[in-house]
Amino acid sequence: MLRYLYADELHQYPKLARSMFLDRADQFKTRLGWDVHVNEDGEERDQYDALNPLYVIWEEPDGSHGGSMRFLPTTGPVMINDVFGHLTGGSPICSPLIWEVTRFCMSRRASSRVAGAIMLSGGEVMEGFGLTHIAGVFDERMIRIYRLIGSSPEVLGSEGEGRDRISVGLWPFSPADCARVSERAGISRELSRLWFNRAFGKVNRRRFAQTG
Repeated sequence: MLRYLYADELHQYPKLARSMFLDRADQFKTRLGWDVHVNEDGEERDQYDALNPLYVIWEEPDGSHGGSMRFLPTTGPVMINDVFGHLTGGSPICSPLIWEVTRFCMSRRASSRVAGAIMLSGGEVMEGFGLTHIAGVFDERMIRIYRLIGSSPEVLGSEGEGRDRISVGLWPFSPADCARVSERAGISRELSRLWFNRAFGKVNRRRFAQTG
């Protein structure tokens, strides 16, 4: 199942949280060789984890992490503007209607449907919070994955060649995309909405709007 948790709620699910940060280290440092910091506990964390982001996390039956991604509003510090602003022509992406998604991570143990479930959550977040777009930075390997899942971004800018190519893109909210991702993931929109609605009431949905 999917859980929607702010950073200050992760302590309620210690196994889920720790395995997420361990899997991030495994994916980004060990498998992909990115220049990311892994702490003495073996966890990959960065400065954006300290900004109380919203995490969408697939929880396996044993309570461990299967896959996840992280959301932050573009009205505050985000990787797209702070690190990759040159890929958008120097014009920051800054809107209460656009959130950034980063750290799309899959456990080695996860089934194929987990990636689709996590991407489907992006549609739930956009619809539930009244967003028009989600923005993200991705490498070349993700292009094929996005196509298979059924939701490809509009590319705003890129740099590098081959497997080292990095791009910034925007995903608009699209009911058709949500339906396609839902079908390919084998997860109904009704179930996806149920997971989202279990996490958020009206007060919680406004947290970023009030602080961003």
